[in-house]
Amino acid sequence: MELCVDFGGTEIKLAVIEGAGIMASGTIPVTGSTADLDAAATASLALIDGADVTPTAVGIAVPGVVDPATGLMLHANDKYDFLEGFDLHSWAQDELGLPAVVENDARAALIGETSTGSASGERDAVLVTLGTGIGTAAIIDGVPLRGVTGHAGILGGHVTTDIHGPTCPCGNVGCGEALASSWALQQGTVKDLFESDERAEIRDEFLRVWGTTVVTLCHMYDPTVVILSGGILRAGDAVRYPIEDHVREHLWPSMTAPRFIVPPEPEYSVARGLSTLARQAHPTTAIDQETH
Repeated sequence: MELCVDFGGTEIKLAVIEGAGIMASGTIPVTGSTADLDAAATASLALIDGADVTPTAVGIAVPGVVDPATGLMLHANDKYDFLEGFDLHSWAQDELGLPAVVENDARAALIGETSTGSASGERDAVLVTLGTGIGTAAIIDGVPLRGVTGHAGILGGHVTTDIHGPTCPCGNVGCGEALASSWALQQGTVKDLFESDERAEIRDEFLRVWGTTVVTLCHMYDPTVVILSGGILRAGDAVRYPIEDHVREHLWPSMTAPRFIVPPEPEYSVARGLSTLARQAHPTTAIDQETH
């Protein structure tokens, strides 16, 4: 049984998972300060106590690049810049009394969906989360891509989709995220684009950028499955099918088009992945379980 702590963009999601089952869950708001660490610890202990459960490890997800050698976050957005270089393993041991594993949130979500989620058993898959930004991750032959410094697979939103596009805060030019994300909009939200036809031209451009991003990921990783996630997928077919059509139209001729999946419970994708990672990193035996 594992505790899962997901430091998200607008809220910190908490869950206790045993196998594929969600034993308890909750959320707390994000302040963008070190107070979030104290709040996460307090809420986690309350969740565990209230559910009367005994997790044996904790999985922690962060919206940034995690060094696979040290577990330290190398880079994050401004809201979580206080976590850069911060030892979350020691924090988890000191505040929660649990050993920890730390992972990028998109990579954790992909591991969650391919382990106990909507794409269970798939060994070659890509995940794309759409919303505030564009998050990506990839698994090839059952192995999550991390690379030497943890950057592999998770920067799909920062591949150039327009060489004449704007400069992205990341330093690149014409990134998909700089062209089609919540922060790229001058007014309103991405959700607003799909609630009416008032800004249909901008909506269609977003869909083309997202489709182009997925085509690039397919060319790079040759997945059998593409998992589309994020709050905007609540718009359903209005988002999924234009992206899927774009991919089929522009995919390399000899490639087999991937199957597209929209998780039915995307809010638990990251937690499921964290549970799997924590269980693998800190396995327990039946005797261990009895002593807790």
